[in-house]
Amino acid sequence: MLIGAGSTDKFLSESEIRELMLTALTAAKLDGKRIIIIIPDGTRTAPIGQMFRLFHELLSEKVAALDYLIALGTHQPMSEEAINERIGVTAEERAGKYAKAKIFNHHWELPETFVELGVISKEEISRISDGLLNEAVNVKLNKLVFDYDQIIICGPTFPHEVVGFSGGNKYFFPGISAGEVINFSHWLGALVTSYETIGKKYTAVRKVIDRAAQFINHPKLCFSLVVKGESLAGLYIGSPEEAWEAASNLSSKLHIVWADRQYKRVLSVMPKLYDDIWTGSKGMYKLEPVIADGGEVIIYAPHIDEISYSHGKILDELGYHVLEYFTKQWDKFKDYPLGVVAHSTHLTGIGTYDPATGVEKPRIKVTLATRIPKERCERLNLGYLDPDTINPDDWKDREAEGILLVPKAGEMLYRLKPKGAAA
Repeated sequence: MLIGAGSTDKFLSESEIRELMLTALTAAKLDGKRIIIIIPDGTRTAPIGQMFRLFHELLSEKVAALDYLIALGTHQPMSEEAINERIGVTAEERAGKYAKAKIFNHHWELPETFVELGVISKEEISRISDGLLNEAVNVKLNKLVFDYDQIIICGPTFPHEVVGFSGGNKYFFPGISAGEVINFSHWLGALVTSYETIGKKYTAVRKVIDRAAQFINHPKLCFSLVVKGESLAGLYIGSPEEAWEAASNLSSKLHIVWADRQYKRVLSVMPKLYDDIWTGSKGMYKLEPVIADGGEVIIYAPHIDEISYSHGKILDELGYHVLEYFTKQWDKFKDYPLGVVAHSTHLTGIGTYDPATGVEKPRIKVTLATRIPKERCERLNLGYLDPDTINPDDWKDREAEGILLVPKAGEMLYRLKPKGAAA
């Protein structure tokens, strides 16, 4: 049963949110049970602090445990200070009022974190991927969740470069899963390309993720949030599949900007919730469809000084390249983690590579205006601009020149309006 509400022109009040949550949690009959709630890390905009308070209010006195697991995927672990900020509490409140709540980072880097749930056969993978891949996939998940009676997902849905729209079962895979599904799903997304995936609902990767989730034989409930700015425009509660379905429908209306033209230069101003290029590259993904052939996207993030805290060394070896650069030299790259190879292609975008001449031609240019040194950018095959030479105000109101400023890039997807579409 799906419980929820959402709108494109107003926000839910706290009393409305509380009532929806109370209805769903009462129906779930959680009294006396051990509950674990999977939440996003700090790279996703969502009122997690508000949800944390309401879960505590509605459940803490009724359940045996109310704990949290942060869906890091392969992001770096959150510090205690960052966790407190994520859940909207002070250190004193955490140690006092909320002391019973345990909050765990997902330790994706430790093999002992996981339990194997099953295998998706190569025949099924071939069918799901329309023949792009033909290999079996081991499905492993953080075993911690099976110490609890009820799993709850609580997180937002946005257009996403690998899966189409985030949310739902994506909080399991890659959120709290092992490398096999993460690498496989990201590589499948790379083969389809972000350009053809982002902002579409039932993608090949979504099908793989939903299939993997069928191996989780445990009670699941999903609180899918649709965020506009900092406020909640929608909340849908039900199974991960049905809650995500409703949330992605609303997200497609709220989180896509339909542009009348393409631009030759785009300045993507990245907020501080992205602390490396691994996460900050959303400033490219979300703008790629409206950048003209031969155009340039500049990721402006003076606070970023690292490519990837988790995968930087591997990316320094790989560099950033178009998909064909890897597929046409497969023997050279086949043993690298495919999730990292996929990220390389996603940030570079579509393009061509000729192995006979060694000439690589990305469709657009990607430039970093960060604290990452020029020399490293060049080794990585990325452009460089000194961030101190950029004043975003100089980029305002220049659409007529083919120049676009995106003040808070990373969540809104820009797409080119189809020819003949109504204004």
